[in-house]
Amino acid sequence: MKKQVHLFFTALLFYTRIPCPKNIDHNPEYLNQATRYFPLIGWIVGAVAFGVFVWSNYLTTPEIAVVVSMVISVLVTGAFHEDGFADVCDGFGGGWTKEKILLIMKDSAIGAYGAIGVVLLLLLKFMALIALVKATFLLSTTPYLFCFGWFVTAHSLSRLAAISIIFTEEYSREDASSKSKPIAQSFTWVEVLGAFFFGLLPLLALAYLQWQVLLVLLPVFGTRFLMARYFKKWISGYTGDCLGATQQVCEVVYYITMVVLWKFI
Repeated sequence: MKKQVHLFFTALLFYTRIPCPKNIDHNPEYLNQATRYFPLIGWIVGAVAFGVFVWSNYLTTPEIAVVVSMVISVLVTGAFHEDGFADVCDGFGGGWTKEKILLIMKDSAIGAYGAIGVVLLLLLKFMALIALVKATFLLSTTPYLFCFGWFVTAHSLSRLAAISIIFTEEYSREDASSKSKPIAQSFTWVEVLGAFFFGLLPLLALAYLQWQVLLVLLPVFGTRFLMARYFKKWISGYTGDCLGATQQVCEVVYYITMVVLWKFI
């Protein structure tokens, strides 16, 4: 149990800016095993975003509340995944060979593709969240409970989609220059089962209120499949930035799918 607690805090330290005990560090072995708790981190981020949304919605308007919740989720994670998405946009937008794509993604400076991509991503996320919030409060008999469910599910399921790529694909970089390299070293069935347990549990709980939400698995993991295939085609695998980009895109796909479900089911 003590080791599991250590692994959880290792994941929390790596994937968020939330303070952790001083004895927690980026130990490569623990970081690799901590992948099982990546979707669980989504529970925390989603719960914090929901809490801020409720508080802001009470004081202001739904639009402002959605923006504030987005800001908080970025602050909690340190824009970790958004940065990966921007790097992927720059790398795949400006590079035409594996070596060039990887070189561009390694550059800390953001380019035109990355800036445009992040702006469009956040705009799409904002619009989808607004539509989803309005639909939930209009159609659900328990709007706040349902909102809590999809806030948490969006973050946990998208993180499961991202981390599952390491279970099926090869790490692209040959050196150890990436801080995500330890995650890709190896994994066991414990990491796989843990990731899927924490990733799917919130969705199953939400399905108790509305079973149709299970349909989000199709577009979310369909997106994950297409992105992993695209990465494999161009760079023969994935990098940490690819995982961050997958998480962000799958999160937005989740919100859009939920809007569609409210409209047609």
